Amino acid sequence: MQSLTSVLRQRSVSTASSLSRAACASRTNVARSRHYATAARKEHTPASRAINFVLGTGIVIGGLVGISYGFDSRASIHKYVFVPLMHWTMDPETAHKVGIKLLKMGLSPWDTQPDDPALEVKLWGKTFSNPVGMAAGFDKHAEAIDGLFDLGFGYVEIGSVTPEPQPGNPQPRMFRLPEDKCVINRYGFNSEGHKEVEARLRQRIKRFLYKHAREDQQETLDKLKNGTGSAESLVDHLSINRSLRDDRVLAVNLGKNKASTPESVDDYVIGVERLGPYADVLVVNVSSPNTPGLRSLQRKGMLEDLLRQVIAARDRLQSAYKPPLLVKIAPDLSDEELEDVSEAALATQVDGIIISNTTISRPASLINKENAKEVGGLSGPVVKPLALRALRAVYKHTEGKIPLVGCGGISNGQDALDFARAGASMVQLYSSMAYEGPGVARAVKDGIVEGLKGKTWAEIVGEDVKKA
Repeated sequence: MQSLTSVLRQRSVSTASSLSRAACASRTNVARSRHYATAARKEHTPASRAINFVLGTGIVIGGLVGISYGFDSRASIHKYVFVPLMHWTMDPETAHKVGIKLLKMGLSPWDTQPDDPALEVKLWGKTFSNPVGMAAGFDKHAEAIDGLFDLGFGYVEIGSVTPEPQPGNPQPRMFRLPEDKCVINRYGFNSEGHKEVEARLRQRIKRFLYKHAREDQQETLDKLKNGTGSAESLVDHLSINRSLRDDRVLAVNLGKNKASTPESVDDYVIGVERLGPYADVLVVNVSSPNTPGLRSLQRKGMLEDLLRQVIAARDRLQSAYKPPLLVKIAPDLSDEELEDVSEAALATQVDGIIISNTTISRPASLINKENAKEVGGLSGPVVKPLALRALRAVYKHTEGKIPLVGCGGISNGQDALDFARAGASMVQLYSSMAYEGPGVARAVKDGIVEGLKGKTWAEIVGEDVKKA
């Protein structure tokens, strides 16, 4: 019993001693902390505060400058870092989708510079701040319209859009030829269909009206909210472009479902009726090489019948604005076929011709022979001679009476000038953005201004053909 009592006393003494040591250590730590804090406060002299302020301000300014640089489309980081990185880590179709997503989310750079007055174009009762457009095929589903305008394009063409949704051809269906800066695609009119695209276009107009309408336009907004006024009719009332930009134009490219019979034009007529009210310009695509039988519609008799029917559908639109109607042709047509297209265009008084789409040919100059074997439409610099040949021929046959839009192999200002002198009132690009990055529109515009040498874009249209 005594031994047990002795053990308990010893443990009590030991515990008390431990607690005492812990308390002492705690007091020591607190004292040390107070000492360090006091020392730190003493170190913040006026000089150190000034240094810290300068460093902090520098970091903030550097961050802002870095952000500003990254969001300027002229920044070389886009072409020399981001584009190679996307090519290295993503297949072409995935990179395409990522690009659309970034533009849609507003995470893409901007063209921060105003357009030179020498670039101004007046066509179809519209004023374009510049003649450089984004061709159809990039924003197929009307997801990134405003992002593309922010890159500096004066003209954005969405689509092709088919009446019913269709998945297009099996993947893989897009191939890079990096040595040639070309692309082959066989998407096959993959489309979410008229209803989905129409909903996006309508919602875009609604958002704009809610945000920008003035107080004296409240009645107009009330109609929209109550469902008694359509968004497109309200745009008519407010007298603004469907692009929702004063000096930019939005085009809708109409395609055809693969399941439709080759000779039928119903898909185009339906497209005019459904999407016409949302477009500044409508484009009938009869030249994609990836829809069986489509290019047969370029034959004179069939093309003339097609154009008459879609023009009649356009004229029946209830909207006060009747969008000009263009037709897009292939670069592979013979001289005789180009003459037939010209005659059909003149006979129907179509508002314009886009020359050209992708080519099914494989020029011998191609370096990448392996991917060149892939089936599909080829785009890029090697298409330029084919497109220029067709453009000159049509400009000559139509005697400059019909506005022409040049497309095919444009990647710099000199390319655009070559198309203008061959007869193009506007130009479009697509594939070059995959290699040059989002700053390509600004680079092309700067190159045009440099090459004009005091003239205006309008003054040089067709000058080479006129001299011949």
